[in-house]
Amino acid sequence: MKKNQIDIVTMGCSKNLVDSELIMKQFEANGYHCTHDSKRPQGEIAVINTCGFIEAAKEESINTILEFINRKKNGQLNKLYVMGCLSQRYKDELEAELPEVDKFYGKFNYKQLLTDLGKADVPACNGVRHLTTPRHYAYVKIAEGCDRHCAYCAIPLITGRHRSRPVEEVLEEVKGLVAEGVKEFQIIEQELTYYGVDLDGKHHITELISRMADIEGVEWIRLHYAYPNQFPLDLLDVIAEKPNVCKYLDIAFQHISDHMLDRMHRHVTKQETLDLIAEIRRRVPGIHLRTTLLVGFPGETDEDFEELKEFVTEARFERMGAFSYSEEEGTYSANHYKDDVSEDVKQARLDELMAIQQGISEELEEEKVGKTFKVIIDRKEGDYYIGRTEFCSPEVDPEVLISSKGKSLRVGKFYNVHITNSDEFDLFGEVVE
Repeated sequence: MKKNQIDIVTMGCSKNLVDSELIMKQFEANGYHCTHDSKRPQGEIAVINTCGFIEAAKEESINTILEFINRKKNGQLNKLYVMGCLSQRYKDELEAELPEVDKFYGKFNYKQLLTDLGKADVPACNGVRHLTTPRHYAYVKIAEGCDRHCAYCAIPLITGRHRSRPVEEVLEEVKGLVAEGVKEFQIIEQELTYYGVDLDGKHHITELISRMADIEGVEWIRLHYAYPNQFPLDLLDVIAEKPNVCKYLDIAFQHISDHMLDRMHRHVTKQETLDLIAEIRRRVPGIHLRTTLLVGFPGETDEDFEELKEFVTEARFERMGAFSYSEEEGTYSANHYKDDVSEDVKQARLDELMAIQQGISEELEEEKVGKTFKVIIDRKEGDYYIGRTEFCSPEVDPEVLISSKGKSLRVGKFYNVHITNSDEFDLFGEVVE
């Protein structure tokens, strides 16, 4: 057990990761050494930043807490603290069930942990992070919360109403990250396209991204978690016109049948969805769309699912994820609908949908063979350098593998790479001198 070392474990999404990076900076300013997601935690203190989005994420968070409780019982750990979404929502229940945890914090009061350790908030570190990502890219969280209240989603119950950060504050953070060597920015929030509406009733995402793109040293900007209802179409002009705004958009559609969209409280129709996709592709040729779909929602019929399969087949999304419905207490669907699609049917539909997408993805990636792309190198692994094109977000999208034999490439540097081959998940290429 190492004195003055804190092991931080982050569960769930990149929005949680930003919170972990913020508290790590404060810990270090107070004299602690921090490790993040260490395979061999050895610190005298552990902080687990939990996820509470769906049942599987909750289980993973609980199991991780139990692992560290065992470490504490075995004398390998002095103090165990828990923060994040799960403890924001279930603090009282967790305190009763897991008394071995020294203290639970929510999603927004975690700085109290500094005081409880006998330390103080360091004002100079407010808004400054210890990056846990490779130093050439970072996530930038531009807002918290969500006002949408989709029928299945517990996030508004956890995070509260949508709260945008001021434009200038976000731009100052980006400038500071550029000064640290960051070149690529993943812009994240629960509902990106709503950014600024809570400030003055107007969408400000287009202004923010346009001004961010004008900051010297910003090489790539990638946009995550847009919403199809009231999508600000002028954002597409910025994606099309600014060379450092990646032709990539993460926009969750969830379903396509009007029956399901209505029951899910998505406030968008099938035709509006199809029109939006066509407009996005028309105004930004070559854009790669990432979407998420939900199967097995209460009341989903065979006809609804057939419609969804047809949608996936015809839309040919470059990137797609899907998950099966899990009932989350307190949500509209948990309170008003019966979870009437069996687990077997949910899994079968999920498998079928992902099999369709797998074939589409394989075909679309194969079309890149013979073309040359700008690629950023993330790491070296075995006999390959691993990189990404502008169409690929870290950790979730296909990568580009470049043989390291006889080559010396720099991590965090851009190269022009000629694609020579593709497989189900990745591309293979050679650097063009």
